[in-house]
Amino acid sequence: MANPPLLALLFDLDGTLVHSLPDLTLALNRLLAEEDRRRLSEPEVARMVGDGARVLVERAFAATGAPAADDDLDMLTGRFVSIYEGATAHGTQPYPGVVSTLRDLSARGHPMAVCTNKPYRATVALLEALDLARYFHVVIGGGSTPERKPDPAPVRACLEALGATAGRALMVGDGLNDVLAAKGAGVTCVCVTYGYPHGPVEEFGADALIDRFEQVLEIIEKSV
Repeated sequence: MANPPLLALLFDLDGTLVHSLPDLTLALNRLLAEEDRRRLSEPEVARMVGDGARVLVERAFAATGAPAADDDLDMLTGRFVSIYEGATAHGTQPYPGVVSTLRDLSARGHPMAVCTNKPYRATVALLEALDLARYFHVVIGGGSTPERKPDPAPVRACLEALGATAGRALMVGDGLNDVLAAKGAGVTCVCVTYGYPHGPVEEFGADALIDRFEQVLEIIEKSV
């Protein structure tokens, strides 16, 4: 009997693979300063990330004064993304265990993808700056599909690009959006407990929780 195909592995980026709050906060505060708004702290920004750049900017303006007008949001988001793309990896670092685990998984031959709501160009720039791009066959970012997580479309796009099936795939993320997107696509989802969740991760409905990234290896061993 032939062995089943290796699990396809899909990873969220911010709060899962990398701690990116320093650079996100820096870029956001530069935009806010240009608009005569107060600065935001990293804990404040942590509660705003996860739904894409436009929502992040919208939440930042709502938290620092009058909400941004709908007609201005696209312009403000474009300015934020431009600022951020120029400094994606100044203070951003992979979480402990990420590089060694990705190296191990890549050596085993697992097809791997990044599935994030972060804008695609910023995602690729960050992965390349941190020398993580080598591990991923596919990158799906904000704008790669018409819908963003929690819609399952980005997860399905990853599976299609990897040539994988939902039954032989695993999604690893840090938030409810990741769980909902994975479940909507019929994919098993694992949540890390150290990221930027909007609420208790125990209540998200993930199939498993891990405290350290390298525990992904244990989950995979149990799935074989």
